[in-house]
Amino acid sequence: MELLRNGKAPLLAAHRGVSGGNVPCNSEAAFRAAVAQGADIVELDVSLSRSGSLFVFHPGMEPAHLGTKRLLRVRGDRSVARLRFRNYDHAKTTEPILTLDDALELLKGRCMVNLDKFWSAPEAIANCVRRHGMEEQVLIKTGAGEGDLKKVEAVAADLPFLAIVREKDDVSERLLRRKLRFCGIEALFKTDDAPVVSDEHIAWLHKNGLCVWGNAIVYNYKDVIAASHTDDVAVTGDPDAGWGWFMQKGFDIVQTDWLLAARTYYAGKQA
Repeated sequence: MELLRNGKAPLLAAHRGVSGGNVPCNSEAAFRAAVAQGADIVELDVSLSRSGSLFVFHPGMEPAHLGTKRLLRVRGDRSVARLRFRNYDHAKTTEPILTLDDALELLKGRCMVNLDKFWSAPEAIANCVRRHGMEEQVLIKTGAGEGDLKKVEAVAADLPFLAIVREKDDVSERLLRRKLRFCGIEALFKTDDAPVVSDEHIAWLHKNGLCVWGNAIVYNYKDVIAASHTDDVAVTGDPDAGWGWFMQKGFDIVQTDWLLAARTYYAGKQA
């Protein structure tokens, strides 16, 4: 998918939009902020209510983001609609939980949308995308296990798909032959010498028209997903070791929690 490769600086994916202060992640305000700051891609999480309705929320984060232990998956739709996000001081905001329909309509025509947790309800999410006519504007990702791949083939073969690959990529060659709209990989790695991010492998992916997605985000420091090349390193004084490394290696997409700072950094490198 050529839109995902520009041959210059990486495209930037805003992790759950742009949040901070009184703007909660995965909220309408976060998505509007991401668009305003020039996000190429907005990443969002999909959760299900008790009835199977699709909402934008990271499953399991109810205590942190909503101030309640009661999960969305045990709530009815009306109960979900009454909830409000908490800010970074844990005070209630006016931001409700968006339905996936509302989020897609908000972002339609403005940027790409990465639908995280796609595997939780692949058919329902794919159908929602088609209702909004956004088949060319979304990215879906799952693991590369046979069960996940069969689900994607069955219900979402028309949607741009990235495979989540950790440490070594032994699936991309086979995925090119499957009935999938396979666009590339999300590379997870603990060290710089992981085979999945070797110069040879990235060159092979590009030769075959595939993109490479990397994550500068740190959602749990115990789960290393991009060696030491993180937002934390970049914003505390060494952006070359953080964001710059992805550009040097030829990554096509970088997911970040610091969109505007990363965008400014990459713009400076291209000047």
